[in-house]
Amino acid sequence: MSDPQPSLSQPILQPSGSLTAAIPSNGKLVPESTLSVCVPQLVSRQAASTPHAVAVTAGSRTLTYAELNRRANQLAHYLKAMGTGPERLVGLYLRQSPDFIVAALAAFKCGAAYLPLDPDSPAERIAFMLRDAGISALITCEELFAEAPTGVDRVVNLDRDASQIVGQSAQAPRVETRPQDLAYVIYTSGSTGQPKGVEVAHAGLLNLVAWHIRAFQVTPASRASLLAAPGFDAAVWELWPYLTVGASVHVPDPGVRNDAKALRDWLVRSKITVSFAATALAESLLTLDWPTDTSLRILLTGADTLRRRPSAALPFVLVNNYGPTEYTVVATSGRVLPGDASLPSIGRPIDNTTLYVMDETMRVLPHGESGEVYLGGAGLARGYHNRPDLTAERFVPNPFSSAAGDRLYRTGDLARVLANGEIEFLGRVDEQIKIRGFRIEPNEVIAALNSFPGIQASTVVAREEQDGERRLIAYIVPASDSRIDVAGLREQLSKRLPDYMIPAVFVEIGSIPTTVNGKLDRAALPEPASADQLRDENYIAPRTLVEQRLAVLIAPLLRVERVSVDDNFFMLGGHSLLGTQLITRISQVFGVDLPLLSLFDHPTLAGMSSEIEKLILAKMERGNWQPTVAQSATEGKQG
Repeated sequence: MSDPQPSLSQPILQPSGSLTAAIPSNGKLVPESTLSVCVPQLVSRQAASTPHAVAVTAGSRTLTYAELNRRANQLAHYLKAMGTGPERLVGLYLRQSPDFIVAALAAFKCGAAYLPLDPDSPAERIAFMLRDAGISALITCEELFAEAPTGVDRVVNLDRDASQIVGQSAQAPRVETRPQDLAYVIYTSGSTGQPKGVEVAHAGLLNLVAWHIRAFQVTPASRASLLAAPGFDAAVWELWPYLTVGASVHVPDPGVRNDAKALRDWLVRSKITVSFAATALAESLLTLDWPTDTSLRILLTGADTLRRRPSAALPFVLVNNYGPTEYTVVATSGRVLPGDASLPSIGRPIDNTTLYVMDETMRVLPHGESGEVYLGGAGLARGYHNRPDLTAERFVPNPFSSAAGDRLYRTGDLARVLANGEIEFLGRVDEQIKIRGFRIEPNEVIAALNSFPGIQASTVVAREEQDGERRLIAYIVPASDSRIDVAGLREQLSKRLPDYMIPAVFVEIGSIPTTVNGKLDRAALPEPASADQLRDENYIAPRTLVEQRLAVLIAPLLRVERVSVDDNFFMLGGHSLLGTQLITRISQVFGVDLPLLSLFDHPTLAGMSSEIEKLILAKMERGNWQPTVAQSATEGKQG
């Protein structure tokens, strides 16, 4: 039996909510009977009905549902004997593995919540999280025991303590897990520089699970992958929708997760039917060739702005998703269709979710206007762990609801509602780029760059120079065996973008750096001065004395290494303010007053030089030209 293949003529997701003041979900409510039973009970039911079905695989290791349930029950009793229970946190210092899944389920089964701790995270960050969280126990394994964080009273080593754990009862502890109980805590980066822990209840997790199973037609025959790092909330999404219906979760070797080609081969070989890949990795997967008989039917992505659309030839459906950690992984979702040059949207709100796009006064904005995203509904987190002040600041009363305690989460994200009702993500409120008074949407520039042949991926940031001037820097990952024609790239960009949106500098890098959560790591982008700046292959060196001396004026002004005869002043990052400075320097060096309008009419080095020579010759004929540092500017002319 295999997963039902979706009809590529119909979307996997079929939201049908009406668009009024807010963007509601599609109205497919999670049944109350489901919401009264939490994830650990649902997994136990699967173990009882299909005990011999495969639950988890990792290389040669396989756990059936019976084995997964038994091991989790025994570990849960072991944890419970240590004093762990409802509203307590269990730290999981484990990599993606069957052990991680057993430990997370065990935390659920003893009534506790789990806190994933990524062993690849900096030790200082993990130490802060442990101090802040106040965990009741830490679970690790022998492989990681030596580097496990210290200062924890109760540490469970799954290998050393194996004999004591297997001696516990194989029956589930008698613990009632309620929808309002804490399910997990995940720490996200904080604006103050310190991570903040987001508390998610079982009700939010259940809503995610129920929506996912319905939207993507998950069955016991589904085969899912676990790729996300433990500290990334996408790992929550990769586990529980599948283990609650009897599907299997497959864990690749570590070397596979971040290599697009190796991951493609593993997905094909493992017959994975539904997979998640963070945005940057998913974009790389989209550029590869796939066998037509690939089992993969749905590729889910999220974590950053998606800037590529799939080819119509791909054998699977691409679904783009958006959701802050404060809203149980996913808040909006939508299929990405091929063939459109526009940026993919983030779809529509998932089941039992409401989204508002509002201005600073919390006024709902009409379609097409950008504003901050507010989220409400079943997936809303409880707040921040031990941070009532921050919780009150970001989780605000819902002015559109009469229900007591109903809240909305202020995401800090910008978006607008499109004419078709889908939502376009526009970036962070605090990451908007302004250059010379113009607001620039980085995604629009990136989309234009990525449409250029030979560019595999790109990103755009603004960097402030010592004089306070901001420049737009494009970082480009060329496709294999491709060379970027900078002059041609600038020319093509000028047809789609205004001059202030054309990057001043293009830097070639091997890959777009990302954090462990798949988001752009801006701090890891090299400074242009220390990077491999893309060269213009059509470079022509200045030929005359005027061209040579004018190039010496322009290069430092625009912060470029060299200026070609055919280079356009404005295409190199120049603008009217810099043009005024250039006119002043031309007057000082050449002794002539070049009109600013002439700079717009003749923006190339050759064109400006020709106009300067005409002015010099005219003054010489009148007998009132005095040579400056240019001396006899025309004497070196070579035609």
